[in-house]
Amino acid sequence: MTDAREPAGDGAPARRAPGTPCWVSLMVHRPAAAREFYGALFGWEFEPGPQRLGPYVRALLDGRVVAGIGRLPPDRVLPVAWTPYLASDDVNETAESVRMCGGTVGVGPLDADEAGRLVIGSDPSGAVFGVWQEAAHLDTEISGGPGAPVWNELLTFESAGVAKFYERVFGLEAEPSLGDDEVTLRLGGRPVAGIRGVGSGLPRDRGPHWVTYFEVTDAEEAVRRLADLGGRVLTPVTETPRGLLARAADPEGARFALLQSAGH
Repeated sequence: MTDAREPAGDGAPARRAPGTPCWVSLMVHRPAAAREFYGALFGWEFEPGPQRLGPYVRALLDGRVVAGIGRLPPDRVLPVAWTPYLASDDVNETAESVRMCGGTVGVGPLDADEAGRLVIGSDPSGAVFGVWQEAAHLDTEISGGPGAPVWNELLTFESAGVAKFYERVFGLEAEPSLGDDEVTLRLGGRPVAGIRGVGSGLPRDRGPHWVTYFEVTDAEEAVRRLADLGGRVLTPVTETPRGLLARAADPEGARFALLQSAGH
């Protein structure tokens, strides 16, 4: 996952530039089963995380934090999904920008214990995303490698309109592709996320949504392991400009992608 950082000064850890994808989190009905699934699939271990929104754990890879898993409130009917968080220096200000630009704020702004502040919102198409204002350094430097998130892509009806929302709220630059209905979101010239318009190709039970890509060493082997663990293969391993890609869902239906980067 592209990780643009700004020097913090005085020897403090560098802060992520506003608009940078900086975190991915999964909210599920059965956290223990999710930990077992992703632990076996990616080799993750777990430690307790902020409990502000209920039981929550951080996933560790080689001792460093790469993702979070929490429990959905039983009184909320929400899709089980991976949610990317974009960095902000002021979540209160960002939340107001979300509203002004046609989005919705569903949760927050609120404190996540002493780790930082967050907002969970949706863009004008209805795709859910998070905003994260970091207060404590969580040692999330992993920007690649097997088991780590390496990319986030928004699947939506059409790319141009929703791209303007992310440009206005987060200061990202939208670069349309020359062919398909695709946009690359850039920050300081670096690609940080993608938007792909698929029209009627969106799942009827899901609507517009973000998809997190996790790197794997061997896509074919990862797909076999995923199926053995109770996951579903949505699209088989396919060769793409980024490498070998398969789209999948975990046992509760959360969609994600497995990516064997080109050159592996």
